[in-house]
Amino acid sequence: MIAIMHLSIIIPAFNEERLIEQCLRSVAASTAANAKPGFTSEVIVVDNNSTDKTAELARQAGTQVVFEPINQIGRARNAGAAQATGEWLLFLDADSLLNPGLLADILEMIESGKYVGCGSTLRMDGLPWWANLTLQFWTRVSVLIRWAAGALVVARRDAFQEVGGFDQELYALDEIRLSKQLKQWGRQRGLQFTILTKHPMETSSRKVSLYSGREVAVLMFRIFFLPRRTLYDRKHLSIWYDGRR
Repeated sequence: MIAIMHLSIIIPAFNEERLIEQCLRSVAASTAANAKPGFTSEVIVVDNNSTDKTAELARQAGTQVVFEPINQIGRARNAGAAQATGEWLLFLDADSLLNPGLLADILEMIESGKYVGCGSTLRMDGLPWWANLTLQFWTRVSVLIRWAAGALVVARRDAFQEVGGFDQELYALDEIRLSKQLKQWGRQRGLQFTILTKHPMETSSRKVSLYSGREVAVLMFRIFFLPRRTLYDRKHLSIWYDGRR
């Protein structure tokens, strides 16, 4: 019997005209490389109130575009999920590149029937030494604690809906809260949440070049020592929301 699987790939995008086409090409190449009977997919780009040509370029690529007027990553992800028709949801950042090996690992994870969802380790090129150490530290924490990086989160649709999706009160790191909720949901049903490591996903290191080491350090300090005051207020999260691209 052929297993039937429909995967919804949701890409939130805010002013991503420079990278959205490359991202969409990586998705097309990855799905084509993993084509098999019973596997279908859809791609949804969520235009999160962009002021550039993000939405136009996505439509030109033949992609379904959803508009979310409130500039918040959690709302954008949830808006895409609301339009999705797949039994599984794959959230991919617009500055990241899906690769065929990683998608194959995701499909294998789904087909095993043992998981509620997953994240992936990341690869960033051209990092200075301090940023590379930070990425290595995050990778160890992510794999050990099973927290997904926001660049890629995969979840069963029913689990995603039952835990309430991404927390729309948070303006950053909502993927960590969702990881915790999915782990708990899965634990009650004998399912796991995992971090895939064989084929790290390439994601942009542009924030390291667009923001100074001091700016990044101040933000990390605030998140660590003042998490509630920082993560619930967009004005403290310029790296995500000030539009530098």
